[in-house]
Amino acid sequence: MADPLVLVPGLDGTGLLFYRQVPCLERRYRVATHRLRDDATLLEELVADLHTRVEAMTSPGERVTLVGESFGGALSLSYALAHPERVARLVIVNSFPYFGPQARLWLGYHLLRSTPWGVMRMVRQLTAWRMHSPHTGKDEIRRFHQLMRATTRNGYLSRLRMLRQYDVRPRLPEIQAPVLYLAADRDHLVPSVEQARLMASLTPHATMRVLDGHGHICLIAPDVDLGTILDEWTAT
Repeated sequence: MADPLVLVPGLDGTGLLFYRQVPCLERRYRVATHRLRDDATLLEELVADLHTRVEAMTSPGERVTLVGESFGGALSLSYALAHPERVARLVIVNSFPYFGPQARLWLGYHLLRSTPWGVMRMVRQLTAWRMHSPHTGKDEIRRFHQLMRATTRNGYLSRLRMLRQYDVRPRLPEIQAPVLYLAADRDHLVPSVEQARLMASLTPHATMRVLDGHGHICLIAPDVDLGTILDEWTAT
């Protein structure tokens, strides 16, 4: 039986943006896409939800590979600290061990609260050049906007509140599973390369790889194949 792998989404919480990666990963893994519930108030609740997901798709004692993107990377790291016995490997994409600019986080939270939700689609369209990889095609970006209709304001606000207290830097040395940190060098949302270097320096069995020429939303880009990246990593 193929090894289990769970894809953990970012702030959108839908899991829908992994659509390009699922076929790539299914060549080798038994893949599940996790969705974050929108009414959680604590990160620990999302960790518990993820544990339920892991338990449902694995046999007793079987360990899972977690692939977490952005906020999903924060959740995956938190899960590995809470349930180290269930984690075989971690792949953390464009993520962070803490969210440093708290003023920016506060501003984003209150802007999201006050902005009519129907306007968010226009905001995403206007900021697409900052969020996507430069060579992501128009069809993929159009599909991105369609999939984002499944997001909710409450979900975003819930997860932004969690980041106010999130900081795993002191605990990263406890993670014994191998970790691959992937960082896009054109990420304008998160200083991914800088954060990946920091996390790799604190994690005992860490590897870091820079995704050259990519933005924060890189997993829908045509030349990112997580299946191949994981094969290359695990072969070393």
